[in-house]
Amino acid sequence: MNLQFGTLGASVRRILAEPTKIRYLLAGAWNTFFGYAVGLALYYGFEGRVHVVEVGIMANVLAITMAFVTYKLFVFRTRGNWLVEYFRAYLVYGATGIMSIGLLWLLVGGFGLPFWLGQGLTLVLTVVASYVFHARFTFKVSPVRQVNRE
Repeated sequence: MNLQFGTLGASVRRILAEPTKIRYLLAGAWNTFFGYAVGLALYYGFEGRVHVVEVGIMANVLAITMAFVTYKLFVFRTRGNWLVEYFRAYLVYGATGIMSIGLLWLLVGGFGLPFWLGQGLTLVLTVVASYVFHARFTFKVSPVRQVNRE
């Protein structure tokens, strides 16, 4: 048991030693706070004059835009391609949203896990998937662009 935990701990330390992944976790924490705060601000700011679904749509557009900007400028530090990367970010958020709903349904509805555990596992898996999708798709730097950046 101790050997497995030591191996797991070494793997986690190796992964977190990469600055991009640390910046991703920091940006993710900020983006989570921002998305929650903007949702609350819009909901209470409109004081029932706007349907909750419309509030949700507005909050998601603002939250995804903030996440895109923080990932582009702070995490992956890509240049140019703003519209292409913005569109790709929406594709990633759509895919991870569908994945999240499906996993939650499978874990809670299919395997009978308690909701809190299913949601926690889903969260971890979608954070990892989101990082991989953003790194390899949304903000992927072509070899030609990589050479020009160095």
